[in-house]
Amino acid sequence: MKIAMSSDSSELDWQADRAAAAGDPATASRLLTEAAALAPERLDLLVKLSAMRRASGDVAGALDAIDRALALSPLDFSALLARAMLLERMADARAGEAFDRALAQAPPDEELPPYMASAVAHARQQVGRHRSDVEQRLARQVPDQLSPTERARVNRFITNSSRGTRYYPQDPSHFHYPGLPVAEFHHRELFPQLKRLEERTPDILAEFRGLLEAEARELVPYIQYPDQVPLRQWKALNHNTNWSALHLIRNGSRVEENARHCRVTMAVLGELPQPDVPGASPNAMFSLLAPHTRIPPHTGVANTRLVCHLPLIVPPNCGFRVGATTIEWKVGKAFVFDDTIEHEAWNDSEELRVVLILDLWPPALSAAEREAVAALIPAAGVGFTGTL
Repeated sequence: MKIAMSSDSSELDWQADRAAAAGDPATASRLLTEAAALAPERLDLLVKLSAMRRASGDVAGALDAIDRALALSPLDFSALLARAMLLERMADARAGEAFDRALAQAPPDEELPPYMASAVAHARQQVGRHRSDVEQRLARQVPDQLSPTERARVNRFITNSSRGTRYYPQDPSHFHYPGLPVAEFHHRELFPQLKRLEERTPDILAEFRGLLEAEARELVPYIQYPDQVPLRQWKALNHNTNWSALHLIRNGSRVEENARHCRVTMAVLGELPQPDVPGASPNAMFSLLAPHTRIPPHTGVANTRLVCHLPLIVPPNCGFRVGATTIEWKVGKAFVFDDTIEHEAWNDSEELRVVLILDLWPPALSAAEREAVAALIPAAGVGFTGTL
């Protein structure tokens, strides 16, 4: 909506611009004060007024003007950034929080005007310091008598409080079972069978290498959606072997072309608490990620299963993020995560990355609940896409 402007305020604005260009911020401030009084709805006048008051040394007056501007447009990025810089100049303890709030409204880097780049870089630096200060202050209040598991949760509570991290909810594409624990990575003590899996890493890796060389094996693209399915994040990887899979068990069915070459791997899988849901699970596969390939942020199908990774081949510059937690795969070190929380992966190396992926029952589901899930998911009649 175009706002009608007073001709007097426009004239005063023009005169103020001339004064500013002549290096007279005091006169420009006086003229803009008069203009803003005539047209109090004009955000641009208040922003200019704040800048001229700051240039003339009236920092408190500059803050007053920018606060009035933000009263008109509370989410204006430039005004928020200007306010943070004024508070910093005044050595006000609120500056760090103000920089944080400003950056929350920042446009993407590619849309940022070049003249603002240095100010935004400074703001990011100040936010980092602010968050670190908050975390250190809160950490001093943590009692000593915490278990490692409790301490990890408290530490995440602290970083969430500082906004160094944030909460990522479960967001399954199809099936959400209420009341299950929400955790990006689940603690190892819940899965004592992982030790057995890790112990067989050399044998599993050897079987993978043999399978890769086998003539009759079945290597397929990991993502295989029909072209008409509107999932834009998968456009680059759909039917693309840059992310491919050697399935051992797929949606509950043994893939004989591959499984027959992996006797040890299949035996170990049989010892794990994999879900048994007709047409959906168990699932187990070797996941191959080509050099310079990224898997975009996404969520899985159902929170009634967790996903386990056993890294087998991990070159440098590979990474994996679940929610706010980023880790590196380590060969032979298995972990379990909730794939209904946003996650992504990347291989920025020159070599192939290989991980054995399988699904597991969440320990929080009772035997009766597992039986219910195994009956309900097939009855829903929803196409199941396996472990994503």
